[in-house]
Amino acid sequence: MRVYHNFELTNYNSYKIKASCKIAYFPENEDDIIDFFLKNKNYILLGSGHNIIFSKNYYDTPVIIFNGNFSQINKIGPTRLEVEAGAMMWDVATVALENSLTGLEVFWDIPSTMGGAVVMNAGASGEEIKDVLSTVRYFDVSENTINEIYKEDILFEYRNSFFQKNTDKIIIKAWLELNKGNQKLIHEKMNNIKAQRWAKQPKEYPNGGSVFKRPAGYYVGSIIDELGLKGTAIGGAKISEKHGGFIINTGNATGKNIIDLIQLIQNKVKENFGIELEVEQRII
Repeated sequence: MRVYHNFELTNYNSYKIKASCKIAYFPENEDDIIDFFLKNKNYILLGSGHNIIFSKNYYDTPVIIFNGNFSQINKIGPTRLEVEAGAMMWDVATVALENSLTGLEVFWDIPSTMGGAVVMNAGASGEEIKDVLSTVRYFDVSENTINEIYKEDILFEYRNSFFQKNTDKIIIKAWLELNKGNQKLIHEKMNNIKAQRWAKQPKEYPNGGSVFKRPAGYYVGSIIDELGLKGTAIGGAKISEKHGGFIINTGNATGKNIIDLIQLIQNKVKENFGIELEVEQRII
């Protein structure tokens, strides 16, 4: 276990909000994870940091981080991958490509760890992690036990799962079941998806991805565009002019700037459309 005191968190959140913590832990194996959660019942868990908003600039609470660590990816059968929770999804998709396995192309440019992808049921273009997931291994903090759960019992919904509803269940690893495919076609699909995403999304600025869950029958970006909110800024936080569903950090945005801008959007959408937008990102 790597342990750091007075640890800088600015590079561990994709908004690049300036923040730090009293102590940070980077587990390197399953025993490290068990040891940490046996000793710490109050904690902050961070994955890739791409779907979070720091509301404070300093945290006394211990932070356990899965980012650049606990990230092994193993091919254990003709079409099966075993992936540790800290592995980035673009690395998992790359391993699949190298082995001519299809099913993960859409995840090549989704910024998430394996653990985060399962918690959020991440996906795009009608494809979700549940489509290729087989089994998940996790540590139950309340019971101090390691368990495994099949996909059918994870209760996946749109951007939701058993793990999001039960935050004391910490994902350790997952098994994916893919299909054999043509490597050239897999690579072409990956490149096309990335090009389409970069054309639509403000990748040139720090951001946390799509801010809100999509309400039934609407597109958040279109609603915000119709309300003329694109370009609205509070401090260093700004509604992207490229895609209204994104908030970007134009320089020195604080978590409060971003949260205030979210509330402004929610109030305007509620007032004009009668829709209560649900935040997809996790405010810490």
